[in-house]
Amino acid sequence: MVKISFQTVSPQKSEKQDDEDKEEIIVPYPHEEMVLPLRTKKSPINSICCLIFGLVIFTSGLIVVSVCVYHYYYSAQVPEDSLFHCRVMYEDSVHAPLLGRQELHENVGIYLDENYEQISVPVPRFGGSDPADIIHDFHRGLTAYHDIALDKCYITELNGTIVMPPRSLWELLVNVKRGMYLPQTYMVQEEMVVAGRVKNVRQLGPFIYRLCYGKETYRLKRRTPRRRIEKREARKCHSIRHFENTFVVETMVCDWV
Repeated sequence: MVKISFQTVSPQKSEKQDDEDKEEIIVPYPHEEMVLPLRTKKSPINSICCLIFGLVIFTSGLIVVSVCVYHYYYSAQVPEDSLFHCRVMYEDSVHAPLLGRQELHENVGIYLDENYEQISVPVPRFGGSDPADIIHDFHRGLTAYHDIALDKCYITELNGTIVMPPRSLWELLVNVKRGMYLPQTYMVQEEMVVAGRVKNVRQLGPFIYRLCYGKETYRLKRRTPRRRIEKREARKCHSIRHFENTFVVETMVCDWV
């Protein structure tokens, strides 16, 4: 007698396989649930607000640093006032020793960064000298006189024994403005003679170029001043009186050697 029976192994295996399949399917879910919060999308408005806030803080810090640097380094080198109107009383012991005190007016611009001075002498009240614009360029070591009456420019080497450098002249004028000293001064004289014409004024630097462009320009050379100038010679000379030291300077420009 033959007994026929069915094995239930296959169904068990299938159930086990199903269980295993179910486990394989279920296992990843907890991992995905842990990752999902990290992948949540942030609002673009929040990102933009954070970026703007950061830029505002950075810009504010940069402005504060710039103001501090300007205050402690730059403003300490630049004077509060670089333009002056000068009124100087002096004694003319050369031409008019009996007239007593005379008065000189001029406008002075001092430019420390560019290392030059610009002086404007208007028409004198009592004559005796020509109105002029003067530039002392310490960088190039040159002085330029623009005689307004003649509309001519004259170039010479800067005389450091007469002309104060920009910083020293600025300190002097500030003290004079405060009334600390120099209520009255004296006059010295220097003589110049024309030594030739300058054809290219551009080579003299930008400051002198702006002053002398389009004008007849001549070079000057100094000569030892004499005690007396003959009247016939004086007709060929023009004087420019200016102030750039503790005394007034009369520059005599003559057309003869």
